[in-house]
Amino acid sequence: MDINHFIKIAEELKIKVKQVTDTIELLDEGATVPFISRYRKEMTGSLDEVQVAAIRDRIQQLRDLNKRRDAILKSIQEQGKLTPELEEKINAAETMSVLEDLYLPYKPKRRTKASIAREKGLEPLATKIFDQQSFDLDAEAEKYLDSEKEVNSIEEALQGAREIIAEWINENADLRKKLRDLFIEEGQFVSKVIPGKEEEAIKYKDYFDWTEPVKTAPSHRVLAMRRGEKELFLMLDSCPDETSAIGLMEKTVLENAANASVEQVRLAIKDCYKRLLKPSMETEVRLFTKKKADEEAIKVFADNLRQLLLAAPLGEKAVLAIDPGFRTGCKTVCLGQQGQLLSYDAIYPNEPQKRVAEAAATIRNLVEKHKVEAIAIGNGTASRETESFVKSLGLPNHVIVTMVNESGASIYSASEVAREEFPDYDLTVRGAVSIGRRLMDPLAELVKIDPKSIGVGQYQHDVDQGALKNSLDDTVMSCVNGVGVEVNTASKQLLTYVSGLGPVLAQNIVTFRNENGPFKSRDQIKKVPRLGEKAYEQAAGFLRIRNAKNPLDTSGVHPERYDLVEKMARDIGAKITDLMSSEELRSKISLKNYVSQTVGLPTLQDIMEELSKPGRDPRESFEVFNFQEGVNEISDLKVGMKLPGIVTNITKFGAFVDIGVHQDGLVHLSHLADKFVNDPAEVVSVNQKIEVTVMEVDIPRKRIGLSMKSDPFAERAKPKQAGDKKPRKESENQGDLSAKLAMLKNKFR
Repeated sequence: MDINHFIKIAEELKIKVKQVTDTIELLDEGATVPFISRYRKEMTGSLDEVQVAAIRDRIQQLRDLNKRRDAILKSIQEQGKLTPELEEKINAAETMSVLEDLYLPYKPKRRTKASIAREKGLEPLATKIFDQQSFDLDAEAEKYLDSEKEVNSIEEALQGAREIIAEWINENADLRKKLRDLFIEEGQFVSKVIPGKEEEAIKYKDYFDWTEPVKTAPSHRVLAMRRGEKELFLMLDSCPDETSAIGLMEKTVLENAANASVEQVRLAIKDCYKRLLKPSMETEVRLFTKKKADEEAIKVFADNLRQLLLAAPLGEKAVLAIDPGFRTGCKTVCLGQQGQLLSYDAIYPNEPQKRVAEAAATIRNLVEKHKVEAIAIGNGTASRETESFVKSLGLPNHVIVTMVNESGASIYSASEVAREEFPDYDLTVRGAVSIGRRLMDPLAELVKIDPKSIGVGQYQHDVDQGALKNSLDDTVMSCVNGVGVEVNTASKQLLTYVSGLGPVLAQNIVTFRNENGPFKSRDQIKKVPRLGEKAYEQAAGFLRIRNAKNPLDTSGVHPERYDLVEKMARDIGAKITDLMSSEELRSKISLKNYVSQTVGLPTLQDIMEELSKPGRDPRESFEVFNFQEGVNEISDLKVGMKLPGIVTNITKFGAFVDIGVHQDGLVHLSHLADKFVNDPAEVVSVNQKIEVTVMEVDIPRKRIGLSMKSDPFAERAKPKQAGDKKPRKESENQGDLSAKLAMLKNKFR
């Protein structure tokens, strides 16, 4: 691989070239991002997962660029048109667009107006005109009149010549670059509603007559306008002023002269812009802005997903889970401490049956029989009514009652994964099991669901699906390996995301476990069919074995460092278990005495950290959350109410918050804090428990405006002063909250 690529990546990421080369070497050998960042710090200079992933993605881009470069050079060489100067330009191209611009004149084309004109023998005329010298234009054009070639007039000859010139201008790489920059710098998104569709397109009302610069348009608005266009509600343009564009072309192409040839070239420029360059540049700019919007939306989604996956787990406790409902009743399941299904039932405490006494007896009996420690209630239909019913039963104080976000549970219950796990139970039972398990361990349960279905994204169905999948897979893998996996209880889906495994080896581990009983040591994992040394090296440090004979098997210490830890223990006359239980003993170890060519201080410090908390879950401790009593429906809301809420989704324009009324409210960017907020993620996180003030309630459209400001109505009450400036646009953190509620997720998810 060209060393220039390594240098380029190092400069872009502001790291050392050696860090890049060593990381790429590890990646090429099959190492995963979590493994490299966790267990190869000496090689990479302690690069984190984000940096390692950035190197992986950038080197792939550059390799793809090289692959395309080689194909282009080969194609032009075969045409016999590759000059040293052209080859140098192609080799110097740093982006795919520059590369394609250089290739454009040599790219095999379908039949065009220019090629038809060439067939008529008009290229010499075009060449002479394009020189822009003074000559008798009509006399020269008359030489090319030929009825057999369908050139019957001087104007037809000149038009054919102009079409050839237009193609030459279109293929000018330098001009294309200048025009591309103009489209990006001065282009304007102009969105208009298609006449007659005003009512049908009401959810796009903000974009019925909207204009904003291409280069500053935020991700959510770009994707919203594109979706409106795709659904045939909006007309969308993204071009700069035509006069500016043609002026730039004339400045680049025209000679400083005034004659008939120059005027013909001027006409060719206008034709080229309208027929060739404008459509081409607009397509490129739309692809560019779409990619940029996708990247931003995908990052928001990935950040939200990470926070959701790393939500505090309740842990190994007996759980009673309820999937609430009205007419169809509430599906109720009991789960053991390992999440196994112990029993299921249906109760009908709500309308229309109202079999309250019977339901109460069932719940009390199940709590006692299975020694239930927590009750999880899905937050969907009838959730608040069911919660009130359960809390009225006078259950023992140690029994936790809490709401659980059930987004995606129905997707899981109908999935192949659920059918495989519970072939003898219907969808509703599987859904209730998922609700209970996601209280016990959100990460272990949510990995079974397609991340796009979890409901923490922004326009997830509009962005590049391949890029979205890669990013979300990276996020899930990072979370799974960051927490660690208990190999004897983990599902196949959870094991799939462990570094070095994947679906086949994950299934092989489960099969081996079922046939041979629980793993007693990490070393035993090597006996799993098809799990070779490389896969073991990648996975072992992230797999935990509770109650293993070797206490290090419960920790994040990699087996390749067991001998080192044993030496540390021997050197101070202690056992490994003593090191793990005594901070005083660990403090006696001088790490510098164990530094070697392969082990440096970063790894030694990680080992000591693991010894201090072997097998401890790095996630936060679980805290019970309760919604406001008596506020169950949107009709219960009043402006000015202060309510507890849970952040369910974060976007670039604000945060959505569940306040227990079956409809999330929006805290707009301008109402997230008393200070200026540039990015909602700076202030809130998914699953964060907050207090909000109700600002606006629109029952017919099911829209709720919320605020996190200490005095959210202060700005409204403030009298206007002479000379007050108009409110800034939303992109400047201002705007009418009610207008922004049109972006509510139930409209654009």
